[in-house]
Amino acid sequence: MKDLKTNIVWKHLEKSQKKIVIEQGGSRSGKTYNILIWIIFGYCLRNKNKVISICRKTFPALRTSAMRDFFEILKNYELYSEEDHNKTSHEYKINNNLVEFISLDSPQKVRGRKRDILFLNEANECTWEDWNQLVFRTVGRIILDYNPSDDFHWIYDKVKTREDADFFRTTYKNNKFLEESIIKEIERLQYTDENYWRIYGLGEIGQSKATIFQFREIETIPDNAKFVSYGMDFGYTNDPTCISKIYLHDTNLYCEELLYRTGMTNRDIHNELLSLEINRRDEIFADSAEPKTIDELYRYGWNIKPSTKGRDSINIGIDMLKRYTIHVKKNSLNAIKEFRNYKWKEDKNGNILNQPEDKFNHFCDSLRYGIYNKLARPNYGKYAIR
Repeated sequence: MKDLKTNIVWKHLEKSQKKIVIEQGGSRSGKTYNILIWIIFGYCLRNKNKVISICRKTFPALRTSAMRDFFEILKNYELYSEEDHNKTSHEYKINNNLVEFISLDSPQKVRGRKRDILFLNEANECTWEDWNQLVFRTVGRIILDYNPSDDFHWIYDKVKTREDADFFRTTYKNNKFLEESIIKEIERLQYTDENYWRIYGLGEIGQSKATIFQFREIETIPDNAKFVSYGMDFGYTNDPTCISKIYLHDTNLYCEELLYRTGMTNRDIHNELLSLEINRRDEIFADSAEPKTIDELYRYGWNIKPSTKGRDSINIGIDMLKRYTIHVKKNSLNAIKEFRNYKWKEDKNGNILNQPEDKFNHFCDSLRYGIYNKLARPNYGKYAIR
C-alpha cells in the first residue's frame, strides 16, 4: 500500500480526545479529503463492527463531494472492492465496518439506527434540528467541516462553545499538495473580493454584503466616552423588549445591551429599570408605536419619551448610525447577533435594496431611537411640559 499523504487535519483527528471535532477552513485546505482518509485508515482499519455515517444536506451534493472523494481514496490505495460496495443503498463495507452515505433529504435514514461515527460534511448547510436528529443517534465521535460563509450560525454559538468540542481552522496553506495555479486563484481573491478572501482564503467567518452595520467588539466602555441616552424597543410574545445604553466619543459610538427579554409587562420593565439603577433623569427614547406603555412608564417616574417617526425615519436613523464606528461590549450577546444578521433586503437576482429586513432589528431599533432623537433633534423634549 502507498504511503499515506495527509496534512494537519489528520493530526487534529489523531490527537483530539473530544467527542466533537470541528474543522473550519478555507477553500482547498484539504479538510474533507483528510477527514475521509482518517475515517478509512485511522478508524475503519483499526476497528470492526462499527457504523460510520457520512452525511450532507442533499444527496446530489454528497455524491459529487465526500462520496466521490471516499471512493477515489479507496481506489488510489488499492482498497476498493466491487463486492463490498452496495450502490443501491449507498453503503460500503470495509474491515467489517459499515460506511453509509446519507443525506438530510432522506429522513428515514437520519432518524434510523444509531451510528458510532458521524461525519457531517459542509455542516453549515444544515439546520439546528438536523444537527439534533443526527447527534441523538451518534454514540461516538462527530466530525464537522465547512467553509465559514455564514456570518452567524448555530455551529458558532451552540457547538463550538461546548466543552466536549475541539475547534480547528485551516487554509489552503495547510495543503502542501495543492497545485500552484489553484494557490494563485485563491490568493487573487484578496484583491478582487475582500469577503471571499476572508472566507475562502483565510478560513474566517465572512460577512454578507447585505449586512447593514460593521462593528467592533470591546471589553469595556472607555472612560472618555460620554453617555448620550438610552434606547428602548418594546416586545412581548415573540419579540423581546430591548434596552440599549449609548455613549459617544468623537466619531465612535459605544453601546451595551441592558435588557433583551420576551414576556415583559410594563411593571416588569419598571422593575428592571430599577434593578439597572438607571437615573430617573436620564432620557430614554422608546418606540412611539406604544404610547400607552410609554405613558405608564412615565407615570412610574421615568424620563421616557416617544421616538420621532416619519417618512424614511428608519433609513435616516440607520444612516446616522453608520456615520460612526460602532463598538459593542462583548457581553452584549444578543446585540452582537443582531449586528451580524441585520441586513438589507435583496431581490430575486441578489441585488441589494435600500430597505432593511424586518428581523434581527430589536437592539438596532433601540439604538436608532436613542441616537436619532439626541443627534437629529438635540433639544427634543427639553422644554416639553407633560
